[in-house]
Amino acid sequence: MPPHNPSPDLDGCRQEVARWQRHADSFERELTRVSFERAHLLAWLAALHPSSAVVTPVGGAGPDGTHLLRLVAGGRQLSWRIPPRDIPFFGHVPYTEGAADHQRRDGPTAAEQAAHIRRHVRLLALEGILFAAPAERRPQARPAEH
Repeated sequence: MPPHNPSPDLDGCRQEVARWQRHADSFERELTRVSFERAHLLAWLAALHPSSAVVTPVGGAGPDGTHLLRLVAGGRQLSWRIPPRDIPFFGHVPYTEGAADHQRRDGPTAAEQAAHIRRHVRLLALEGILFAAPAERRPQARPAEH
């Protein structure tokens, strides 16, 4: 029996590694894009709630570590972890080293927070529909083109 030539197997493995690396690179680019968009949206949300928004370091992380963005919306406290790279987006939000109660996430769980946000969005959308002027509720009829 002739000896097995490992070269084709090695070439196939290298091609497979290259293919998976392209997938990983693509996922990393998408995660970076989504993280950047998340930071912008949270900064915007904080700007919409200036009376309650605050940024504070997480449990002794210090100014260069992870922080929490906390705000009150719909009568409930909400919070999100902010990685150090995103802190510059929150220059407009009051910063506090925080007392002990600001350093732990004692608000709702992620699932409870998501459910509250969904309910609050529906309420705000319904409010917008109810209080819109009648002309704003209906699409404008376009003149017929002949």
